[in-house]
This record gives sequence, C-alpha cells and structure tokens, in this order.
Amino acid sequence: MIEHVSVPVSQYTKAKPFYVAALKPLGYVLQRDYPDEAAGFCEGESTSFWIVMKDEVQPIHVALRAPSKQAVHEFYSAALKAGGKDNGTPGFRRQYGDDYYAAFVLDPDGNNIEACYFGETAPAE
Repeated sequence: MIEHVSVPVSQYTKAKPFYVAALKPLGYVLQRDYPDEAAGFCEGESTSFWIVMKDEVQPIHVALRAPSKQAVHEFYSAALKAGGKDNGTPGFRRQYGDDYYAAFVLDPDGNNIEACYFGETAPAE
C-alpha cells in the first residue's frame, strides 16, 4: 500500500489553490501547509497527497480514486475552473476495463491528474 505521493510543482502559490479546489470533490482537505515549500492533503486518516516545490519539474501522472461518477465530474469541473487544462473529459475508458470511469486534467505544471471510479459498467455499445 502506498503511504503518500508527492507531485512536483514549480509555482507553489499557483499550484496550491488549484489542488485545494480539484481535490475537494474527491474528499481531500488541506491538512499541512509549509508556505512556498509543500502542502499535504488528507483523505481519511492519512496525509497521502503532497505538492512539493521543485526548481525543475518533470511532469508525472497520478490517479486518485473517486467515490462516484458525480465526484469525477466535480473534480474535472473544479480543476478546470482553478486553472487546469483538459486532458480527457469524464467518461468510460474501455481500453482500461469496462468499469473504468475517469477524467484527466493537467495541472499548471503539466502533471496529469486523474480521478477514476469503478462502481459501474459501461453500457453496451
């Protein structure tokens, strides 16, 4: 089991409000804030998602489980409103499985942040 993951960001003051907004629909809240350095977001009992200031950012992909399809849509909408860029609208991703429902957004540094849900099966084509 993964304890936590750190996403590199180059502009903390731009990244923090993006992540506060984007992660809220997935149940994450800002728990630890080290201004201009790092921020930790808690979901459940663990501060499992961090953004960390870096001089150089090599974008990564992180997928976070959503509690519902609605939460995937809310994540996507909130992330775009907070400055993210579309990298895949909410919908089923049959190439990953019949029950894979997800949305993808690029953060201000180009990190690919995904919300995914596995509670339904895609309708027959």
